[in-house]
Amino acid sequence: MNEFEKFNLDEGFIMTLNHLGFKKPTEIQNKSIKHILEGKDIIGESATGSGKTLAFSVGIIEIVEKGKGVQAIVLSPTRELAEQIRKDLVSYSAHKDLNIISVYGGVSIDRQIYDLQSADVVVATPGRMLDIINRRAIRLQEVKVLVIDEADRMLDMGFIEDVEKIVSYCPKQRQTMFFTATVTQRLMQLANNYMNNAVKVSANRHVDPSKLKQVYFNVSRNLKLSLLVHLLKQKKQGLTMVFCNTRRSTDFVIKNLKANKIKAIAIHGGFTQNKREKAIEQFNKMKDCTLVCTDVAARGLHIKDVEHVINYEIPTDAKDYVHRIGRTARAGNSGKVFNLIAEQDHENFSKVEYEYSEFNIEMQKRPYIEMIKPLYVQPRRRFRR
Repeated sequence: MNEFEKFNLDEGFIMTLNHLGFKKPTEIQNKSIKHILEGKDIIGESATGSGKTLAFSVGIIEIVEKGKGVQAIVLSPTRELAEQIRKDLVSYSAHKDLNIISVYGGVSIDRQIYDLQSADVVVATPGRMLDIINRRAIRLQEVKVLVIDEADRMLDMGFIEDVEKIVSYCPKQRQTMFFTATVTQRLMQLANNYMNNAVKVSANRHVDPSKLKQVYFNVSRNLKLSLLVHLLKQKKQGLTMVFCNTRRSTDFVIKNLKANKIKAIAIHGGFTQNKREKAIEQFNKMKDCTLVCTDVAARGLHIKDVEHVINYEIPTDAKDYVHRIGRTARAGNSGKVFNLIAEQDHENFSKVEYEYSEFNIEMQKRPYIEMIKPLYVQPRRRFRR
């Protein structure tokens, strides 16, 4: 029996979910889908990987009718997440054959405007969506559902003014859903302005603390790369994500890992959309590989079976640390997090320990490592993600 049947979804939807392997709702799905199907406004608090995309997709797919204009809009903070949501929605709605498109910067707007003419659902980044609205290239009169995904990330990235403008163009009679990893006071103010008696639902952390081991090493800056190479060479087969704070650091690490014959792939905001998508696809297909990335890969992207997370640099925002470690120890699997702490990381690491005092991050003695001379100079200048 498929437990999604309790939501009284149509038979075609249940068959699609069976085909995709979804037979038991996650916590956020259990708590939100009933309210979503009743047409209520929702504030959903859940971590990356908890199943929130399927939760809001259920509401969209149930209400949208093919060929009657744009009836649902999903706003996403990044191109990668927008494209991932579009792909998920296409899979979930296979029984209805809805026309679902994504619009974001970095690619031709003319092609996107053409595709909008026959779209039923639009997944968009705020800037490109607002650009399309200003060009009067989209009709919003038929919009029934508006989803703001990764709403806290929207605030952090400074997109909130664009989001508010987009909301103002949508019909007042609509269903609005905010999904977020953390509910902040600013987010609640936004919800109060644009939602009607919203129902707040929360899911527990998707990472099982009992299956996630977190450790840190104190290491000098000139030995960081050597320790990273040692850890990667010592581990058994499996997928590892190495997080850096900047594009320049990511480039430095990936070049030196490859020079030391470590199988690695990189992704950061400086890559073209096509290159980023290919990198994620390639990483997901491999059984033993390292993905070196900035926080652009910490949230939203569909990356499975990560066994190790290594923080080559500690993020300035402690919340980003949580999203990074949330990439491992999922679905009952175990995982391990390694933090490489040099002098410049102490302040950021202290923030993590203070804001998440429940974490048990053990100090480990640095192992004997062979000194590696970098083939490329470690950048010191801060750069964008």
